[in-house]
Amino acid sequence: MSTDSPDPAAVVELAARHGLALAGDGITFNEAGLDYRVAFAHEEADVEKQWVLRMPRRDDVSAKLGEERAILDFVRPQLPVAVPEWRIQTPELIAYPLLPGFPGLTLDDDGEPVWHFDIASEVHADSLARLIAALHGLDPAQAEAAGIPREHPEDVRARWRADLDRVCAEFEISEDLLGGWRAWLADDGLWPTETVFTHGELYPAHLLLDEREEIVSVLDWTTAKVSDPAIDFAFHCMISSADIFERTVALYTELTGRTEPRLAERCAALLSAGPLNYGIYALVTGNPDHRAAAAEMLKPTDAAE
Repeated sequence: MSTDSPDPAAVVELAARHGLALAGDGITFNEAGLDYRVAFAHEEADVEKQWVLRMPRRDDVSAKLGEERAILDFVRPQLPVAVPEWRIQTPELIAYPLLPGFPGLTLDDDGEPVWHFDIASEVHADSLARLIAALHGLDPAQAEAAGIPREHPEDVRARWRADLDRVCAEFEISEDLLGGWRAWLADDGLWPTETVFTHGELYPAHLLLDEREEIVSVLDWTTAKVSDPAIDFAFHCMISSADIFERTVALYTELTGRTEPRLAERCAALLSAGPLNYGIYALVTGNPDHRAAAAEMLKPTDAAE
């Protein structure tokens, strides 16, 4: 199912093999994810009982399900938002009851973003601050004991350096990109002095909102770990005005007592590493289409002429 076109009948059959009877009508799909195909459906006997079904696209994704389950079990009782509660977990299917809220961002049929909230909303900015404060307040030692990956401050920069070396060995890289990443690695002020529990991909497609634009549920915990606090601010920094970003950071500081020096710069550096991240993804998956796309992102300017 991972590479074929979406097939509602195949979803119904897959769910039935796992003891879940779904109606064949009204099934919709979200094809945006690189790791999972996602379907939304309701039970055959009760239209009000709605489900989310995640179908891994590759074997390496299925291999990490135990780690993601550990993350969900760790955060669920400790956060002020809902997170998925898996009722079915097998290498071919994850299923859980639909969570409250609507996504802040979706993609249209052409892959273009469709925003479902006001990015200048102060209510949303404050809600995000409270969420990040709650995440970063979780105990890193307890997270590690629960089986969640933990990076210490020195590990964060070492991982990025190793990733850059790996991508350099496999791709031709623009000097502009390479120079920027090397300057980032060399600047001590752009790296954390403390690591905290992070979600890792807090962008609006993973945040479900209520009618006031407050965050009520959070999806996609595959990248969660104890790591650089800046990662949870990065997307918000990119899409928000300086005033809204500073509002979120100020409330976060008030709630946690934590200050993160040069936070906007650190967010910008993390965002600029997108092509590097994608290069690593292409190497991990071994997918030739991803490799070609990564090569296009990374290649020197003169190679494009």
